Amino acid sequence: MGRRASLIAVTAALLLSGCHHDDPGKARASAAALVAQVPLASAGFPPGAATARTMLAGLKVERGKNWQTYERENFGKYWSDETDAVGGRNGCDTRDDVLRRDLSELREGDRNPCVVVSGVLHDPYTGKELPYTYRRASQIQSDHVVALGAAWRGGAYGWTAQRRLEYANDLDVLLAVDKQTNYDKGSRTADKWRPPRREYWCEYGRRYTGIKAKYRLSVTAPEKLALQELLASCPQ
Repeated sequence: MGRRASLIAVTAALLLSGCHHDDPGKARASAAALVAQVPLASAGFPPGAATARTMLAGLKVERGKNWQTYERENFGKYWSDETDAVGGRNGCDTRDDVLRRDLSELREGDRNPCVVVSGVLHDPYTGKELPYTYRRASQIQSDHVVALGAAWRGGAYGWTAQRRLEYANDLDVLLAVDKQTNYDKGSRTADKWRPPRREYWCEYGRRYTGIKAKYRLSVTAPEKLALQELLASCPQ
């Protein structure tokens, strides 16, 4: 059993036994320490502007393919912790990992350190301040910066099912954002959609390009031009 597989097994055991433990606080602290061992972002991600420009120059340029065969289920029906993607195998739901990483004023569960009880999202796409409370309707969604449909057209159609599941749950690919803005974006690529908040264009371009390079996805000619424009907005 690998280190990360061992981690999730021990974490699950601690969380399940916490309500019967002689010292619940100590059990919770131990579980939290184990969860904290799994990073919620890759080292050096998103890449800096100069690195992103170099990455972009190396991406394959071609028309999107097999768009007519895309189905959401190709990337798995549900969130999954059973991948080796960033944040995987830490015993936490992928959405909770995104919230734990992206929300401020964070309050986590007393028994389960994976659960986000409350927090505030400063939405990168719009600048809105969005409160979050567990078990209440939320205006926050987890967005795949390079949408699943766009990834499919850029080469994911040729991946294994496990590789697509990994992509769908990779925290480097995901951002907590305003729900309506996420709906508006849909599966549009960078040449057809960019964040309403111009101040985020630089980081959006860096993240988008970093994802494309990490997964060796192709870009269309208009998409590459749009990414060049986004990266041009970065401070020199």
